[in-house]
Formats: sequence, C-alpha cells, structure tokens
Amino acid sequence: MSRAVDVLVLDELREASPTLRASLEHMPVLHTIGESELKQDGAGTIALVFVDEARPADGSARLAGLKERWPALRTLVAFQALTGDALHGLLAAGADAFIARNASAYDVCTALLALADGQACLTGAPVPDAPEPGDVLGLTPREAEVLRFLSAGFSNKEVARRLSLSVRTVETHRLNLRRKTQTGRLKDLVSLARQLGLAPVVDAEPARRTGEGSARRPERDGAAHH
Repeated sequence: MSRAVDVLVLDELREASPTLRASLEHMPVLHTIGESELKQDGAGTIALVFVDEARPADGSARLAGLKERWPALRTLVAFQALTGDALHGLLAAGADAFIARNASAYDVCTALLALADGQACLTGAPVPDAPEPGDVLGLTPREAEVLRFLSAGFSNKEVARRLSLSVRTVETHRLNLRRKTQTGRLKDLVSLARQLGLAPVVDAEPARRTGEGSARRPERDGAAHH
C-alpha cells in the first residue's frame, strides 16, 4: 500500500483504551483523522466504530447516518458481545466487518488494512495473522466448524459423522452456538456463516474419519434436523 490508510475513530462512549488509540496513531500505515477531514463520499477512509451493547440501536443509527452522508466509507465495528438481532441490525445499517473490542492494536490494524484492500468482510480473504473466523462472536474453532455444517442444512447426526464427533458433542456445540449468537434459525445461521467468511460445504467433502466412505448428501427434510 503506497500511502497510509485514513482512519476515523468514533468512540463517543470512550470504550477504546488510551493504549489502543496511541498505538493506532503511531502506526505508519494508518493516519487517524476527524470527521471534518473526510473527503466527499468517504472513499479511501475506514471508520472504526465502538458500539455500546446496551444500546445497539444507537450504533445502527450512527452507522446508517455515516453511510448516508459518506456512502463509500467502510466501517469496522468493535464490540464485546451482541445478540443476533443486534448483529443483523448493524449489518443492515452498513457494517462491513466486526472485531472484538479487546482485540490487540495489531489485530485492529490488520482488520483496517484488510478493509482498505477491498475485502467484503473481515475474514473474506486470507490476511496474515488476521483473526480466525468466529473470533468476533467468541466462537471456538470447533464451534465455527459445526456452524459451517449446520448452515448447510446438515442434521446433528450428519455433522457428527462428518467431524468424527459424538452426536451429544454436536448437540453441546449447537447449544453453545445458540447462546452466543442468540439464534438457532437456519436462515440466521446461513447469514452468520457468510459474514464470518466460513467456506461453504462441498457436497462431496469427505468425512474426517480415516477410511470413511464417500459422504452422503445432507439430510434436508424437516425430520432430519434435531
């Protein structure tokens, strides 16, 4: 990247630590600016927006206002924990990517540069040392993998077979996913999997257990889902 990326930090509730602010301001690849310095449509600038989980609607309104005034502005939303409805509200308002509020300055910088490079979402393409898919929701790697298969319409039993787990273990992961994402509906799981950049399941993808036969097609009838 030939020049530093302009970054607008919107932190009305002072959620960002002074250390994070200072670190971002001293990174040569970033250039922090104020709203008065934004160019016309906001092109080339990334807004780092800290959201108050107690008032997610305010965050959504703030994002919508930014996008209306500067349509080309890209936004990275920092938060600690959000419900599924709040997450979808922020996405509808124009959030381009998410990151944990307690992420390191290096991880925040990596995410900002990824957006500046035109990536559709935080995990949309390989970025050196970028957060793993699911990190922003507090998902473990195994929970993210289970989400990937559930979003493709697989039953608990089929997920267990594909990942060489017991059905009870899959059910536990599914309960954790419901608790962390505040949703269990298939269409919501599909949306979350896409936003987290989880690779779609290929129908011919083999089971993880060595010697397992070719994989069956996912069970999609209503009785197959547990």
